[in-house]
Amino acid sequence: MARPRNTQISLEDTPWYHCCSRTVRRAFIAGVDDYSGKSYEHRRGWIEKRILNLTDIFAIDVAAYAVMSNHLHLVLRMDVEKVNSWLDKTVVEQWHKCFKGTELTQRFVNGEVIEDKFLPQIKHFIALYRSRLCDISWFMRCLNEPIARQANREDNCTGHFWEGRFKSQALLDEAAVLACMAYVDLNPIRANMAKTPEDSMHTSLRLRIKAAITSQQPAQLMPFVGNEHQSQVKGLGVSLREYLDLVDETGRIIQDGKKGVISSNSEKTLERLNIPNGNWIKMVSDFAHLFQGPVGTLNELTRYCEHLNIRRRHFAKSCQYLNAFKQ
Repeated sequence: MARPRNTQISLEDTPWYHCCSRTVRRAFIAGVDDYSGKSYEHRRGWIEKRILNLTDIFAIDVAAYAVMSNHLHLVLRMDVEKVNSWLDKTVVEQWHKCFKGTELTQRFVNGEVIEDKFLPQIKHFIALYRSRLCDISWFMRCLNEPIARQANREDNCTGHFWEGRFKSQALLDEAAVLACMAYVDLNPIRANMAKTPEDSMHTSLRLRIKAAITSQQPAQLMPFVGNEHQSQVKGLGVSLREYLDLVDETGRIIQDGKKGVISSNSEKTLERLNIPNGNWIKMVSDFAHLFQGPVGTLNELTRYCEHLNIRRRHFAKSCQYLNAFKQ
């Protein structure tokens, strides 16, 4: 039986989560309907645009995404410090970018005088919105619901477009985060939807490659900062060049009909992360099958389960791929 979402998330252990949403049967994100001959490829653009728009609203960082033919992947990081640093007015303004709010919150952001008797209500709404703006469930709701309505209007139908629940998976350390990101970014290559990373449409990888051409990083995505993360700079603990090289080499290895090797520079990156080459390729190739639950070493998994009072750890076997990294 599926566990409630609030019993799967422990910010004490990790702010990182891998999320996946799938459409119901016969609901198209991409591809061509054999019955009608209609192409739905444009819907991938809808979803990508919505993901990037939400990064300007929520205190949630997007590290990776891939929009596939009938599902989408996201690697997300909840930024509690950011949402707690927002002024009360900023919190309400951010919320109003997605929802109308109430007459009272509209008056508040417009700078109108609020009577004393309404102040407790305003404080309640601000606290509620602040918590929601750093909540993965609300992020996914604000992503999926508008897409479902838009698709149903186009199809002239009603009913579910997405499966009832999105899947979320805790990523308990940096190795797990980077392996999951590479798995997500290489989804189109594994599915033979693209031949090269730069041809992988509607993915964070393609967006990063386009920006890297001008020595930039996409403003909407979690940046790579290399070793600077040791100085408390928010970002991923490898450089953008290291990540792009590693993903490109990994893609060449896992793609059918292509040969490739991990270069000495990428080997150094993996060594710094305590990831053996063979384990890295195995994880990126079969991440979804290897890891059915939270991803991390046995110690990290134990701590996570204790915090969430999870007694049955049927997914502990997957720790063997990460326990080898950190002894």
